[in-house]
Parts: sequence; structure tokens; C-alpha cells
Amino acid sequence: MYQSAHFNQYNAISGVWDEMYDANANIRDHYRKVIDYLAKESPDDLNKKEDLARRLFMSQGITFTVYNSGEGIEKIFPFDIIPRIITGDEWAFVEKGIKQRLTALNLFLKDVYHNQFIIKDGVVPIDVIYSCPHFLREMYKLDVPYDIYVHIAGIDLIRDEQGTFYVLEDNLRTPSGVSYMLENREITKRLFPDLLPTCNVRSVTEYPTILYKNLQSLSPRQNSNPTIVLLSPGIYNSAYFEHTTLARLMGVELVEGRDLVVHNHKVFMKTTTGLQQVDVIYRRVDDDFLDPLVFNPSSILGVAGIMSAYRKGNVAIVNAIGNGVADDKAIYSYVPDMIKYYLNEEPILKNVPTHQLRHPDELAYVFQNINKMVVKKTNESGGYGMLMGHAASEQEIEDYKKEILKDPRNFIAQPTISLSAAPCYIQGTLQPRRIDLRPYALCGPDGIEIVPGGLTRVALKEGSLVVNSSQGGGSKDTWVLA
Repeated sequence: MYQSAHFNQYNAISGVWDEMYDANANIRDHYRKVIDYLAKESPDDLNKKEDLARRLFMSQGITFTVYNSGEGIEKIFPFDIIPRIITGDEWAFVEKGIKQRLTALNLFLKDVYHNQFIIKDGVVPIDVIYSCPHFLREMYKLDVPYDIYVHIAGIDLIRDEQGTFYVLEDNLRTPSGVSYMLENREITKRLFPDLLPTCNVRSVTEYPTILYKNLQSLSPRQNSNPTIVLLSPGIYNSAYFEHTTLARLMGVELVEGRDLVVHNHKVFMKTTTGLQQVDVIYRRVDDDFLDPLVFNPSSILGVAGIMSAYRKGNVAIVNAIGNGVADDKAIYSYVPDMIKYYLNEEPILKNVPTHQLRHPDELAYVFQNINKMVVKKTNESGGYGMLMGHAASEQEIEDYKKEILKDPRNFIAQPTISLSAAPCYIQGTLQPRRIDLRPYALCGPDGIEIVPGGLTRVALKEGSLVVNSSQGGGSKDTWVLA
């Protein structure tokens, strides 16, 4: 174990992959420069850095909203000052696996909304797709530009006890968190200006440029300066800070539904000089609320008639509508089969073993072993609607079983995987906390680009496996070494 005041209380968690220490309590090579630097810092210096980070987050309004009892509570996003470090070789493996996975998922979305070969060949059961609330018949036979459905993806990865990467879930609708990745890097530059170049850390700041380039390429009108807007639900949305950040960094207009109007199957933005035709919409509004004439008639977040403009090919929408059928947790089990079916390749990144509770035998097995399981609703996110079997009381388990039995299709179960741990600076010492990783992939006509880094989420509560910010988690900067 490293000898320094910060490390004296660092106790690696038994049976858990530690990102910093190997099994013999030696510091991994890629962490050495950072740890050498930290060892020279006094606790007072690190406390000042932690305080500076907190004040920077506060002054820049880097927040998220937790919805509790129907009320939105805005909170500063918790940030840990110690970076999570990934080697170049590890990243190359992750990058290759994500590209393979997204290629297959895009092919699946085109297929399921067109010829449905994967259903006819019995690879994915028809009832699983047709019972998915996010499979939208309005998208059937609707062609999208370049056959790209998933333009922006956030793929959640975890590591098991052996350090093997697994895909925990695919976020293909309106993935969030990328602004925190960008802001985390900016804060780290302020805290450790010399360390980033010394460690040869790859940049993440190109994300807005790549995204803007991809959005430009989707314009249905062949003009050099298409009108691109970011459609937000508004200031009460939990990710509104992200919407404003991305619009500013890309130099596009941030709009709400009331700022747009559809006329003659074209979308226009209201401006002080009149109506301006919109070519591309990066939407952060969910499918259900996008067009009250087609989906939820009571929605005031979307734009009446936007689907007619989309069908006519007069506007591009990013991500495509109806993507939820591909990131439904009941569909997740079939992604390895999709990779083999469409690409004739073995999956590079593994799935977490998953039990479909719609099968009576798997349901019975999960009920018998529920203390070792994580049970999730197939269409919830943010850590909501989840049962952590090892931490739940008997009453909570019994109540959850009753919910499952009402509609088993809406639940999956996975064995509790011991997430890897990384050092965090907590109360003046380095302590291990569980983490995951959400890399962001951008799919455009020229291929898939993955920003070298991503959002490392941290379960800040000791012993917790839940990394979601809405459930008490935070984040840290993610360094990919060149």
C-alpha cells in the first residue's frame, strides 16, 4: 500500500476490482503519476481544491433536478476531484465494442420498422416487440436520413470482480449527462492544470463540434448553413442545464415547443423577423410529448403537426422517434443475438446475465434467489423502480413480488454485480467508492465517433451500488490516456 497521509485509511474493498490498486495492493501503472502528485499535496491543499470545485459548480449553475413527492428540487451535481483513469488499450477495447453494438442496434431499428426479418427468423420474439410501449407504429415504413436512428447514445458500462467490462444498459432515446462530462473536464483543468498534459490525457472537448457536424449533415435542404435547434421541455426539466450548455457550445437556438409551428408540413421557428424554416431538431422531449396530434393529446411540450413534417422528410429529428424499442430492458437480452444476426460477429462487450420474468421458469428462479438479484422495470430510468435484493427488507421484497406478478413482462432481473471501485476524496482521505461509466457515441453519415472519456458516475454513499444522481450519486472526470 502507498505510504502517504491520504492513503492511510484507503481500504480496498475485498472481492471488488479496484481501479487504482491491483490484487497485491500495488498502484496500477496508469495511476502512478496522479498518485505521486497527490502524495505531495497536503490535506489542506486538497481540501481547498475540493472547495474550489464546489464553488465553481455553484457559480456556473451546474445542477440537476430530483423529483420527490411531485416536487422538483434543484441540486448542485456532486463532483469528486480524483479522476477515474482508463488506459489506451482498455479504451480501444471499449470503443470497438460500442461501435459494434451501435451498428447492430441501428440495423435492428431499421429492420423492426421495415421488413422485420429478425422477427420472421425467430431471433427476437414478436410479442416482446409488440408489447413494448416504445414500439411506435407511426414509425413503420418511415425512412430516416442515412438509415441512422441512433445519432447520440450513452452506453452504460460496469466492470466485474475480474475487471471485465459489461454493458449494463443502452440509452438510445434522449441520453443525458454529456454536459457533466464536459464541465468535469473544465473543472479538472482548473484544479490540476499541469497533470492533464503530463499524463497525456485525451481531450473530450470536441464533442459539441462533432455533434454539430453530424446535425448539419442531416439537413433535408442542401444549404451550407441549415437551421438547427435544440428542443427542450423547458426550465423545469431535470436536464435543463445540459440543454442550455449544448445549445451554447454548438451555437444553435434553444427552443421550446411554443417557439415552433408547423405550416404546410414544414417546421418553422418564430423569430423577431418572422418565421424561419427549421431543418434539424435535436430534441430532448420524449416521444409521448412530441406531437399532441399523434401521441399524448394533452402535451404542451411538443409541436402539433411535427410528425407530418417528419414523415414528409422536411425536417430531421435527432434521435429518431421510436428508438425506445431498442433500449427497452426486455430487448436488451437479445442485443448479442442481434450482433450475430446482422453482423455475423461475436459480441465484443458482454451483456450482464439477464432473466426475463415473463418466462415462468425464470420468474420462479428469480423469486427463489431474489436476495442476490437486482430487479428492474423494463422502461424506467434514473435508478427508479428498482429493487436491490441484497439491501431490501422482507416486506419490500414481498411488495415488489406482487408488483411483478401483475405484469411480469415489465420486469427483468440480473445478478448483483460488484461494481468496480475507484478512489474518491471524502472527508480528507481517499476512500473506495463504486463506479460505472457512460461513454457517449455520435453516429453520423461518416461513421461512429466516441469521445475518449465519458461520464464516470460514483455511488458516494459507503457500500452503495447505486450511482444515479437522483439516488445520491455523483461523478468524476474520466481520463483516457493516449
